[in-house]
Amino acid sequence: MKKENLKALVVLTSHDQLGDTGAKTGFWVEEFAAPYYIMADAGVVITIASPKGGQPPIDPKSALPDFQTAATKRFDADNELQRKLANSVVLSEINEQDYDAIFYPGGHGPLWDLSEDDADRSLLTAISSRLLASSGDEGGLSGKGPARGTRE
Repeated sequence: MKKENLKALVVLTSHDQLGDTGAKTGFWVEEFAAPYYIMADAGVVITIASPKGGQPPIDPKSALPDFQTAATKRFDADNELQRKLANSVVLSEINEQDYDAIFYPGGHGPLWDLSEDDADRSLLTAISSRLLASSGDEGGLSGKGPARGTRE
């Protein structure tokens, strides 16, 4: 049975420094925008969250001309998504029972804050455990997010 009104949680970083290099980092726009629009265009209700809430930092390199795609150009022109992004929900305020999926866009920022964030680890563990237990052959985990949430 297909569930209507699927709800997805997209978790972004709040970290903007690339270690002690002095370089800026954050989330990678294309890795956020392409999946976001696939989900949104399919009718998925999406909440954006980050450890500190508010505007998650964008990796400035992801805005360079060589990295532009149809999804990043759509993102750049999407004032509604820009407002939504600027008001991301504080991760610790999220109730995992409200979501059918959790997604982690890439970038270097998550390697610092999300890898150490207790709220993120708890959410990822709870949501992925619940989804895998109830999905049978239809569930799965991929990418860096699941590895972060399961380490001890």
